[in-house]
Amino acid sequence: MQYRILGRTGMRVSDIGYGAWALGGEWGEQDDAESRKALHAALDTGVNFIDTAQKYGDGRSERIVGEVLKERSEDIIVASKVPLTDLSKWPPTDADDIMELYPPDFLVSQCEGTLRNLQRDYLDIYQFHTWTAAWNERDEWYDTMDKLKRDGKIRAWGISCSEPRPEDVVGAVTAGKIDTVQVIYNIFEQAPQGHVLPACAEHNVGVIVRVPFDEGSLTGKFTEKTQFGPGDFRKHYFRGNNLKATLRHVEHVKECKNWKNPDMPMAEYALRFCLSDQRVSTVIPGMRNVRQAELNTAVSDGVFLGADELENLKALNWKREFWSEEVAADA
Repeated sequence: MQYRILGRTGMRVSDIGYGAWALGGEWGEQDDAESRKALHAALDTGVNFIDTAQKYGDGRSERIVGEVLKERSEDIIVASKVPLTDLSKWPPTDADDIMELYPPDFLVSQCEGTLRNLQRDYLDIYQFHTWTAAWNERDEWYDTMDKLKRDGKIRAWGISCSEPRPEDVVGAVTAGKIDTVQVIYNIFEQAPQGHVLPACAEHNVGVIVRVPFDEGSLTGKFTEKTQFGPGDFRKHYFRGNNLKATLRHVEHVKECKNWKNPDMPMAEYALRFCLSDQRVSTVIPGMRNVRQAELNTAVSDGVFLGADELENLKALNWKREFWSEEVAADA
């Protein structure tokens, strides 16, 4: 397992971390015993960074993480996220008031709830689960996070960028107000190369990359007949034309991969793309079972894609709004 420094936190994190969203059940039916086995398997390989959230299964993911960590002796770094008070405002806009959606008392009480779920005395990284640019100018949230840190409840804090506007976080980064940024970054979503990643590198802010597989499409396993079951958010994400359009773009990725890596699995290629950027601190793919944990963590070997491959992949950047809209049939 390879390790990188998480920005100015100084924390040494595995470059492949554990994304624990699926443990909450929003990816379809998930057996808790299987979740615990998968997490143990990942930790056995040297993974020392876990990302979860209060919103994942209404604390279910956090509780499973807490149960597993009680059985481990390693020093594991855990990050969690606080949701908005009003989920109908997700993602927020500049017209929304941070004092209504992230009031100080709420941030404190939710942090305490996370600590109970995790069965820990402190949280390594406490993250806002979504964000908007107007909040970069406010200080109330900063004062609350600073107090949580002084009280020993958290070690660092950060922001998980909104899906449609990751650039909204740049103001908080350049103002020196946060320690980490979590951002969607993959072969299709390369926009962070132009704003979030440079800002984080300049200000020594740790970068946590989520959705490296584009919600599964970049594993190359989907077909037009793929069905998503009840409770699986991808049923909405890949609705209508979205799945068909995605499959066409995945074929272009396969062609690029096969140029130099014909035998490499698509999932491995997608992870190596993310890890090839040294501004990235850790990548957090989801791992729902032991086999996925073994395959994903095996990519942490210090081998990256070549500069010529990365240059070719730039042409495959594809900006979409799958969370809020269906793409055109010919997208």
